[in-house]
Amino acid sequence: MPQYKAPLRDVKFLLNEVFDYPGHYAQLSNGGEATPDMVDAILEGCATFCEEILSPINHSGDLEGCHFENGNVTTPKGFKEAYAEYVAGGWQGLSHPTEYGGQGLPMSLNLMKAEMMGTANWSFTMYPGLSLGCMNTVMQYGNEAQKNTYLPKLVSGEWTGTMCLTEPQCGTDLGQVKTKAEPVGDGSYKISGTKIFISAGEHDLAENIIHIVLARLPDAPKGTRGISLFIVPKFMVNADGSVGERNPVVCGSIEHKMGIRASATAVLNFDEAIGYMIAEPNKGLEAMFTFMNTARIGTAVQGIAHAELSYQGALPYAKERRSMRALSGKKDADQVADALIWHADVRRMLLTQKAVAEGGRSMIYHAAKLADNMVNGILEGNQAKYEDYDNRLGFYTPILKGFLTEMGLESANIGMQVFGGHGYIKEHGMEQIARDARISTLYEGTTGIQALDLLGRKVLLQTRGKCIKEFTNEMIGFAKGHAFSGGPIGAMARALIRRSLQWKWATLRIMLRAAKDRDTVSSSCHDFLMYSGFVMMAYFWLQQAVVASEKLADKSGKETPEFYKSKIQTAEFYFDRLLPRADGHRTGMLATSATTMAMDNEHFVMG
Repeated sequence: MPQYKAPLRDVKFLLNEVFDYPGHYAQLSNGGEATPDMVDAILEGCATFCEEILSPINHSGDLEGCHFENGNVTTPKGFKEAYAEYVAGGWQGLSHPTEYGGQGLPMSLNLMKAEMMGTANWSFTMYPGLSLGCMNTVMQYGNEAQKNTYLPKLVSGEWTGTMCLTEPQCGTDLGQVKTKAEPVGDGSYKISGTKIFISAGEHDLAENIIHIVLARLPDAPKGTRGISLFIVPKFMVNADGSVGERNPVVCGSIEHKMGIRASATAVLNFDEAIGYMIAEPNKGLEAMFTFMNTARIGTAVQGIAHAELSYQGALPYAKERRSMRALSGKKDADQVADALIWHADVRRMLLTQKAVAEGGRSMIYHAAKLADNMVNGILEGNQAKYEDYDNRLGFYTPILKGFLTEMGLESANIGMQVFGGHGYIKEHGMEQIARDARISTLYEGTTGIQALDLLGRKVLLQTRGKCIKEFTNEMIGFAKGHAFSGGPIGAMARALIRRSLQWKWATLRIMLRAAKDRDTVSSSCHDFLMYSGFVMMAYFWLQQAVVASEKLADKSGKETPEFYKSKIQTAEFYFDRLLPRADGHRTGMLATSATTMAMDNEHFVMG
């Protein structure tokens, strides 16, 4: 059974040695309190909470699941107590304004917290995690009365929040939303309709749930241009801030899911529930996607969370379990057989998990710095700064979300493979990780949606390839400084330069083809996203390897040389064994759409 241990050594390596977070925080208007000592205290405290409170109820929560009866949801044993400790620790308001009771620290710290919590227990993390979209939307688009009414209790964690988008007839295509909003005449609206797949839509952890709901006004235009956004509380809020009478929004059922079974995914029925408009009429979709880039980073975290937890389960098993002898001769001569870890194919699987978890973490932490600067633009009232970093983050997010969740799912499956048949049964907890990981490639937009967003929207429509050009130039600029180094660093740097040029020219070829054949975008986008992910991760592995090499060279890493050697060796494995997968995706993304689109619909038959 994997018992989560927070990878603080790796976290601090990225923070202090690779990305200079102390210097980054010193330049932020809300980073003054994020001193190295404060950051260490937060990370240590969060690690303790995750290891001692959340991890022990991860497997039991999966076995028990949530209970639904007469519109009420009861979470598994231990969840309510764990949430009370979460609230008492002030964890929910870590990166939210002090004026509403938060600690006002940079957003990146919240992402680091979310990674640890999500790895320890993703189902639990869904409950406070879904509140963030609600909180951020109210914070940016709510009026002062709405902010003062809802934010203090949301920031403290006493109340939770949801984002209600999906309906039975529509998922990604929100232009089909049918939920209605009828004006009452006093500034409120009666909301009627059904929303499905609402994570944390009903539970027993908090005294109130604040729903952010997409709905249509009576005279709204058709499609996405006619959607407005409303705050709909589960319980009405009295003038003194206390909880009042029940609003007619009722949980009709909860989904019986493959994974994250301890997280309640609700069907919510709104029967003339009282709601209050937030943002401008018919511009609700725009407001709903506030902070969507950071929300997708939050989902991308699930990819590295499951890779990390599966690795933490597989590694000790591979060291303890014995089977056959290594092909190169006996390794554990005094034992009946050698440990699994001596077999090269098992090492391949373990190194793949390690490379995905640590490479993905590096990608996330870099993006988190961009998110900090984006939020700082809002805090400073600097719209140009906000838009600049939001655009830069917008390029990263579909890659992070799409690529890392796909690789996280692969890593979770690998963890089962290391265990062999034992991985397929519940006793060891490895199959739970694979089941929990499966949803990550689906929600916040499937991998296909992320791929279309990246190639069709970010690359072709918005920037005409500029985002690829800028990022590949950044990679080349870094790699050039190490291209003439000896040993593995030089070899990896030269390989990255070749891949950067390849990425740039491949993008140009797709752009030219798409101008004549629009189906190219859809037929090539998945391979384009995966190719982009493999090359991007190579860049971040090279950065880690360079720092590790420098630490070993100047003896500053003499206290933990094995850590730095491991970094370089994992980077070498990535460049030798995982990066070459990009070649297959490159071939696929440069193929025409002909073989994909040629078959008549009638020829798609069974049997």
